[in-house]
Amino acid sequence: MNRRQAYEAAQRRRALSVAGVSTAAVLVAIVVLVPLAPGWTAVKASFFDGGIFVQTFPTMLRAFLIDVMIFAWSVPLILGLGLAIALARGAQAPALFPLRIFGAVYVDVFRGVPVVLTIYLIGFGVPGLGLPRPWNSPYIWGTVALVLTYSAYIAEVLRSGIESIHASQRNAAICLGLSPRDTMRYVILPQAVRRVVPANMNMLVALQKDVALLSFIGPVEILRQAGIYKSLLANFTPYVVAAVIFLCVTVPATRYADHLLNRDRDARS
Repeated sequence: MNRRQAYEAAQRRRALSVAGVSTAAVLVAIVVLVPLAPGWTAVKASFFDGGIFVQTFPTMLRAFLIDVMIFAWSVPLILGLGLAIALARGAQAPALFPLRIFGAVYVDVFRGVPVVLTIYLIGFGVPGLGLPRPWNSPYIWGTVALVLTYSAYIAEVLRSGIESIHASQRNAAICLGLSPRDTMRYVILPQAVRRVVPANMNMLVALQKDVALLSFIGPVEILRQAGIYKSLLANFTPYVVAAVIFLCVTVPATRYADHLLNRDRDARS
């Protein structure tokens, strides 16, 4: 190990030591100071009741499976529609100019309207048309609201990935005799998709959390189940249970997204 590597290793050890000490100090301060607050006893009884936690956890976990199912069938639809919108926005042929306008308007509208408002408008508005069952299901229209909103974000991420591919790649493909369609399919898209995987992972983590917003229009998923228990037991611990379950899913997914970001950065350096 040369002197530079030894110096860098010493700096990393020093940084880790400082980070560990500061983190431990903050945790000790929280553990010591929070219980000294005048209202801690009431807060502990209302939010951190161990008996209620154990009692409600199994049902809350089953309710969370509804969130997982909605997430699972929404993701392919979001990715498919997002890719279509991204390609529409990047269309270069003059005849496809209306598609470019449509893609831009679509992204502006659904990125500009809060997701919860989109859920309300679609989740209550469309069933209000008097559609027969099952077409008035909140599961269907809640999914539609999520797909429309998140596909706008995914479309922009994919479009940024497509535009990040150097023009020489496209020119080389055309020189080899590939059509514009085949160039996009076999040359541009594979590289672009790999580049935006970390960003899209973060979007999917956000989607997993926003599925809970569908509770506002009817599905008894984890957030609504927590509300039911809160009303029955006059206690907020079920919301803490819901938070713990979400953290058990989203924290590993977030760390994996960070790992992909770091790996991509290291590959570029």
